[in-house]
Amino acid sequence: MLSLRSIFFGVVSLAVVGGTVAAAQQDTTMPKVLYINREYVKLGKGTAHSHTESAFVDALRRAKSPEHYIALSSITGKNRVLYISGHDSFDAMQKSHDSMSKYPGLEAELTRNSIADDALLDNVDHFIFYYDDDLSLNPRADLSSDRFMEITAFHVRPGHAHEFSELVKMVIAAHKKAGTNANWAMYELTYGGGDTYTMFSADKSMAEIDEGFAEGKKFRDAVGDEGMKKLSQSIADCVESSDSELFAINPAQSYPPDAWVKADPGFWQPKSAAPAKPAAAKKAKP
Repeated sequence: MLSLRSIFFGVVSLAVVGGTVAAAQQDTTMPKVLYINREYVKLGKGTAHSHTESAFVDALRRAKSPEHYIALSSITGKNRVLYISGHDSFDAMQKSHDSMSKYPGLEAELTRNSIADDALLDNVDHFIFYYDDDLSLNPRADLSSDRFMEITAFHVRPGHAHEFSELVKMVIAAHKKAGTNANWAMYELTYGGGDTYTMFSADKSMAEIDEGFAEGKKFRDAVGDEGMKKLSQSIADCVESSDSELFAINPAQSYPPDAWVKADPGFWQPKSAAPAKPAAAKKAKP
């Protein structure tokens, strides 16, 4: 699990979602803006929800819409799915949204699917994040071979954003000195809340989480005892709380860039399961 401890003691394979930006397999251009739609699924409605979300994906794919996104299903915490799209700018995000009206019949189909989907949800909320390059270390945008996502939110004390920024820069410098494999991208919550910075961590397997924790000694040795005390004090001064959750990348509910599908079609284009047919009504006995 990615936590404050993980940031300082080594995190491997950190990356961030780049729906519309990560078109090339080796692309390292991070999306400036992330739009996240979070849906809380009613207990026992997971299968039905999967079918309705797959219908969204099928509609977008038939229309060849440029509005790509990936879905993350929760492994920890409440039963929820995150739908994340990335954009070059706020202007690009608006143009992407406006483009949906250019596809005949698509908007009406998505509306019908939304009505069916709403009946399966307890709640829905939305967030917009902005990328902070200065607080990121060797980020990558391509997630075509990843299977899990760790997301950690740092709730910064009001008025202490500058101290948090300096703290993360110290951690970045320490990782470079230690020569760890740590990589991450940091985003600031711009709309939907405040005083929150979020790390997104993609892993090809959970073994990479083990590798990240194993590099902790290299980091501690590079920082030294006094340096660790300084970092610990800085955390206490500027971070009010943090929360880490683990998600699985859900290909059936994702509409990824074509390059990702081409890189691993077996994962990104799973065969859709046919909806269960209703049981035939029994005839009344005479």
